[in-house]
Amino acid sequence: MLACTPSAFAAEPKPGEEFQDCDTCPKMVVVPAGSFTMGSPPGEKQRDDSEGPQRSVTIPSAFAVGKFEVTRDQFDAFVNNSGHDAGSKCWTYENKEAKERTGRSFRNPGCKQGGNEPAVCINWDDAKAYAAWLSKKTGKTYRLLSEAEWEYAARAGSTTRFSFGNNETDLCRHGNVADRTLKKIYENETVANCTDNYLHTAPVGVYAANRFGLHDMDGNVWEWVEDCWHDNYNGAPSNGSAWTTGNCSRRVLRGGSWVNDPSYLRSASRSWNDSGYRNY
Repeated sequence: MLACTPSAFAAEPKPGEEFQDCDTCPKMVVVPAGSFTMGSPPGEKQRDDSEGPQRSVTIPSAFAVGKFEVTRDQFDAFVNNSGHDAGSKCWTYENKEAKERTGRSFRNPGCKQGGNEPAVCINWDDAKAYAAWLSKKTGKTYRLLSEAEWEYAARAGSTTRFSFGNNETDLCRHGNVADRTLKKIYENETVANCTDNYLHTAPVGVYAANRFGLHDMDGNVWEWVEDCWHDNYNGAPSNGSAWTTGNCSRRVLRGGSWVNDPSYLRSASRSWNDSGYRNY
């Protein structure tokens, strides 16, 4: 997901308003300012210690968030126009083995994809370059979300494990999760007791939107945010800004993916990887 800052709006933004700055640009949805409790309570099922301590965070201004994950076609337009080197190696699981493979990229990720499915094999530096290109192309300010903005947007006013509630069997209506279908290739994987109808990635917007009108905040593919990784929230900003001190070779990932069990799709769940890491 991408963000567009308030100063880039032509007029005072209205929550729920949608816009698209060019034919190949992502569709954006205006999210309102507000406050929320970030992180998970100690008693939440499958909670990790990195999700605390809980704290109140205030998002001071409305901002726009990508309605969908950035698609393969959208990222392809960027690469073709800018000449950006998106790499030729990516971690995939093929022939019952997970490893970094040569000849794998967002154009050839080791599984069949359509142009309206989310771009994969994208590292943090690629995501930053894409946002910078959009800014130059449109004259507006595109950027990665902060981790706080991401969770605020994902929760959309909810306080439950998932934006839609606590029931894992409802996940397949709201996102692409490790489900019964995944057992075809990952025999030992823990999966949700439902079927989302996709073995790998799904086209963006297939699943229900949350209350802010955003799709695929639960699953499909992991999403990079701006923040550097910290093991917990002690000392984290409370104003919605990104936490850009600490070990910045590691960047935060949010949302879980098609290969992850329900615990990773919780609104508070968080992970990290090296900024140069590409995975399908």
